[in-house]
Parts: sequence; structure tokens; C-alpha cells
Amino acid sequence: MTSASSANVLHAAPSADSIAPDYVLQFEANAAYLPPEQLPLLRRAWEVGAAAHRGQTRKSGEPYITHPVAVAGVLADLKMDAETLIAAILHDTIEDTPLTRAEIAAEFGEPVAELVDGVTKLDKLKFRDRKEAAAESFRKMLLAMSRDLRVIMIKLADRLHNMRTLGAQSAEARGRIARETLDIYAPIAQRLGMSLVKSELQDLSFRAMYPWRHAIIQKHIRSQPVMRRESMAQIEAQISQKLTRDGIAHRLVSRVKTPWSIYTKMRSEGKSFDQVMDVFGFRVVVESVPACYLALGTAHSQYKPLDGRFRDFVAIPKANGYQSLHTVLFGPYGSPIEVQIRTEEMDLVAERGIAAHWTYKFGSDSPNSAQSRAQTWISELIENQRSAGSSLEFLDNVKVDLFPDEVYVFTPKGKILSLPRNSTALDFAYAVHTDVGNQAVASRVDRKLSPLRTKLTSGQTLEIITAKSAMPKPQWLEFVVTSKARTAIRHQLKQLEHEDAVQLGHRMLDRALEDLNSSLERLPTQRLEAFLIEHKYPRLEALLADVALGNWMPAQAAKALMAFAELRSGAASKHSHEKILITGHERGVISFANCCLPIPGDDIMGFHTAGKGVVVHRLDCPNVAEFRKSPDRWIPIDWDSQVTGDYDAALLIDVENRTGVLAQVAAAIAQSQSNIERVEYLERDINAAVMRFSIQVRDRTHLAEVMRRLRRVSSVLAVRRQ
Repeated sequence: MTSASSANVLHAAPSADSIAPDYVLQFEANAAYLPPEQLPLLRRAWEVGAAAHRGQTRKSGEPYITHPVAVAGVLADLKMDAETLIAAILHDTIEDTPLTRAEIAAEFGEPVAELVDGVTKLDKLKFRDRKEAAAESFRKMLLAMSRDLRVIMIKLADRLHNMRTLGAQSAEARGRIARETLDIYAPIAQRLGMSLVKSELQDLSFRAMYPWRHAIIQKHIRSQPVMRRESMAQIEAQISQKLTRDGIAHRLVSRVKTPWSIYTKMRSEGKSFDQVMDVFGFRVVVESVPACYLALGTAHSQYKPLDGRFRDFVAIPKANGYQSLHTVLFGPYGSPIEVQIRTEEMDLVAERGIAAHWTYKFGSDSPNSAQSRAQTWISELIENQRSAGSSLEFLDNVKVDLFPDEVYVFTPKGKILSLPRNSTALDFAYAVHTDVGNQAVASRVDRKLSPLRTKLTSGQTLEIITAKSAMPKPQWLEFVVTSKARTAIRHQLKQLEHEDAVQLGHRMLDRALEDLNSSLERLPTQRLEAFLIEHKYPRLEALLADVALGNWMPAQAAKALMAFAELRSGAASKHSHEKILITGHERGVISFANCCLPIPGDDIMGFHTAGKGVVVHRLDCPNVAEFRKSPDRWIPIDWDSQVTGDYDAALLIDVENRTGVLAQVAAAIAQSQSNIERVEYLERDINAAVMRFSIQVRDRTHLAEVMRRLRRVSSVLAVRRQ
């Protein structure tokens, strides 16, 4: 950019009578659908944008302004409104030129300024790396989308033109941009129902990532045998003739596969190129919904339908608003014929998605419209992002939701919910309401009691059984699919972990203060609050959680508090020798060492580790000698009398090596009410073997009972705890 300041950019713009270059005239011709009084605004936007970007060039050497005008051209092809086209022309000005948001608002109105600001990336802020910057930029873009869906339209058009002109980038940049496009922008276009944009983004990404594969498939497509083209024409004529005889006005088009769609089908289904291409695809566009079903009957009377291959997306639209009837017919040449049947309105929504609503004003308030569905989806994303721990976590959650093959299930009252493929009953619970998910204990699938991890199939009716005392478990994250469920579970677990950390930190800090003849209760409130402000803690709970997690050593925190409060007390503490009692269920702040696997009843000690909290070891653990070198990290702990739950333990069992011995040992452990987690042979010869059983027990008494039962087994030679 030249040294021109933002104050003179608007004045530096050419006059309205200036001659525009050919690419601007072509764009204006494409935008001729707009009312005549709005066209001068597009010319003015180009003049302002050209002045702002003067001196800037793209990597291809072209003037930079050609890019935003091309982006506006993409949107003009989608018949977007004038505000969107103006914002597209100016979409890089706030970020890359001296032009300000206020100046854009003054010249073109607040809606245009809001759109430009929504598209602007966050490159000028400081992030740890490119990945975090992209994630935070994506979060901001979604927030802007929630206010105006046109923001994502401009962003998709921007990405589409960048992909069309990717050749000027380095090989590394091409690969990175193409991968991001496949992971994020193509799925967003799909989620918003914009199949034309989605298909082009996917194909351009494929070409950038695998140029040779793309070229070979493209060559094969172009060199299709004449016989295949003749077959397509014959099938098309027969279907069209039959529809005409039945009095169904229609438009029939053959569907052309892209290199990307062929490549993904070859990989996912393990098919050869010839097998993928050996499918004829047609789209029948009719005048009304009743005509869709009439045309379906006509198609089925012309060629036999393949059993189980019919899908009705008219009665139950996809999450992105897509509606169509899908059927597969058995063709005259032994090849399947895929047929899609839809109305003109459905066809427009299928190809342009939310963009269709700026082109063709039909029922935008209808619950099935792509625009209202997109708004609902974005509202759910905004709700989820408030609970996400970071931009990266939020972006990962969004990726899960972007490309779902849906299943459709019913609530007990008959409401239809669409969920991604492989969703579970727990995903359904969170889709109903976050509180229902958090308190879920089981489900009824088609009136049969089922576990929460049950995978769903379309057509099932679900009811969730809840309990007020129930709470999410970390294991739930292993099987839920939807981002809403994942985000809600993580948020709730963090809350529970925080509460446990606060309680343990309170006990640890109090004990350290008692060693200094004080306690939290004795610290003056005003000085304690001043200490928290000094160390940037919003509340005392945050300091206590940091102590539990090892980010502050208890003794270090106690000394800092005492020094800050300037307290000196000569009274001896009568509690300094007391140990901190644990129940074993302090989530996120207490963990049990794998080297010695302590269980209730063992003599234990705690070792404080920064960021991990307290790691519990048995006092007879071989590693304790090493820990003695860091006495400041020792935490005197013991088991609480109320300790409950199952704890991991390991037994080494010497047995006679003969048939059936493993079953005998496993039966003895099961009879002791102990769960077997894992079994492995450590040594084995002709006569004997040593097995290691990882089991779960309640305490030392339970473990002793297991070992007694094992010693009664005739094949067992010896049993010892590892």
C-alpha cells in the first residue's frame, strides 16, 4: 500500500465518469439484475476500493483490487443483494489499507460496514501460532454470521476465488490452504446447502493437493466411450418420454460427476474408476410436491427400483434444508440409474442453499427453509462456543458437526430430530436439552431399555431417563458424536473438576498455613483480597484450584500470603501434623501412580506435580526414594473413612501351564466380585506360566479376598501383588 492515509483514500478515488477496466464492466454486467439506481453504488465501491488498494498487487502480479471485484462477481452469479456486493469489493480494506470502518459506514451505510468488519480476519492480533489465529478468526466469523448470514457468503466467495487462483502460491501454501478448504469451508458450504460452491471448492482443493491424480481422473472423464454417451442419451429419452405421456411437466438433466466425487467414492468404497462411472445419474425437476411423487411412480414403472435404495428428503429434509426424492433404478444395460426428483424451488435451494433466498423469495419463514435452518445451526454453534475452553477446541467441535450423514429419530411426542450418523442415545439427550443430557442415566429406544451409548438408526423413537443426582462421566466423551454433547460434557466436567480442586486446595493451603501458625480464616479479609488482586485472581477459589493443580506449592503460597498480610503469630499449631484425607474421587486433581497402583488401606503419600495436581504413591513404592529429594513437593495424605469406588490393582500369578487354567483363574476373580481389566502372559514354558491380571478392587481387604480365592485354585502355584 502507498503511504496515503485513510483520510484521503475516499477523496483519492476516481470520479464517477472515469473509465472502468474490462473486469469491472464484466462484473457490472453480471450485476445487471439489480435495480438501476443501485448500480452506481457498485462503481463507487470499486473506485474507493481501487484507491485504498493502490500500489498493492497479488502474487500473480495483478493489481490487488481485481481479487475483491472477482469475489463480488462470484456473489453476483448467485444474485446477491447490492450491500453484499459492495461489502465484497471492500472486504479487505479494513485489514490491509488505511480505510476505516467508520469511513465505510459514512460512505455506504452501517450494514455494509458491519459485513466488511465481520469478514475481516484477526491477523493483526498476536497468537501463539497460525493454527490458533485461524481458529480465533473462525470463531469471530461465526459470531458475525449469527448477526448476518451474508458474512459467510462473502467469506465463501473469497475462498472460492483464492482457490481458483491458487497457482501463484508456493507448494506448501497450496497444500495448507487446500486442506483448510476441505476441512472447513467446503463443509460449511455443504451445511448451508450451497452444493455448487461446495463441489467447486472440493474439486479445486483436490487439484491443489493431488495434481496428478486430478489430471488422470479428469482425462478419463473426458475420454468416456461413445457407447456410454449414447446409453445416457437413450435412458434420458426413455424417462422423459414416459413423464410426458403421464402428463408431468418436467426438466430432465443428466448429472456429471466431478474428479473429487469420483476419487472419494473410489477410496471409500474400494471401487475402480470403471465401477464408479458405471452409474447413470439424472435429475428430474417438476412443478410441485405432488408432481414429485407422481414422477417417482412414473420412474418406477419405467425401470424396476432397487430394494432399499429409496430416500424421501421431501417429507424429512436434511439439516441444511435440502429436499429431494432419491431412488435407484435397475437400468437397461445392467447399470444402476440414480434419480433425484425435486421442484424448481428445491433445486434452487439444493444448488445455492441460503443464497437462494436472495434470488427467489419463497417462504423464508417456513421451518424447512435453508435460511432458517442455517440460522438455527449457527445459533447452536454460538451457544456451544460460550462453553468451549479455547478457539481450537471450538473449531474441533465445529468440524465434527460440519459433514454429517444424518439419522432421523423421534421424540415421544412425535417431533423429528436429525442427528449425525453414528449418534448415540446420549447425543439425542443433549439435542433435546443440555440439562437432559447432564442428568441422563439410560434411554428407551422403541420402548426397550437401552444404555446411553446405543447407536441410533433412522425411524427410532427415543425417551431419556434422567436422575437429578446424575452427572456427566469422562467416559461419555469416548462415544458421543455431536459437538453440542461434547462441549456440554467437557464444560460440566471442568466445573466438577474445578469444585474438587477448590476443596483440595483449601485443605492443602490451610495445612501449609497451620505450619506457619495461621489459617485462611485468620487472614484479614481486606489483605487477602488485596493479595488476590495483586496476583490477578478473580476469586479465592481460583487461587485454591491453582494450589491443588500444583501451579503454586502450598508452602510457597502460604509464605506469600503471610508475607503480604504481615502476620506474625507465636501460637503453636495443634493441627500441623494432621494429614489431608482423600476420598479418591477428587476429579482432575488426584491421580494414582501406575508404578505402584495404590488402593484404600495402603500407606500412601502425595507428590505435587505442576499442572497435574497430586499423584498418589504407596509408601513402599520403589520411586519414593527419588521423591525424597524434593521434600517441598511431598503432601502428607491418607484415606478418608468414607472412601468408595473401584481401584486398579495388579496381580502376578504363577500357574501350571495346562488347558483351561486361564478360565479357572478368571472365574475365581469373578467370584470375588472383582472386574478384570486386562490379562497378559509375562513368561510361559511347557510346565508353568506367569500371568499379570489387571483388576479392580474396593480396598486392601477386597484384594486379600481375591488372593485367597486364587490360592485355592489347584493350578495356581503362587499369587503376589505387583
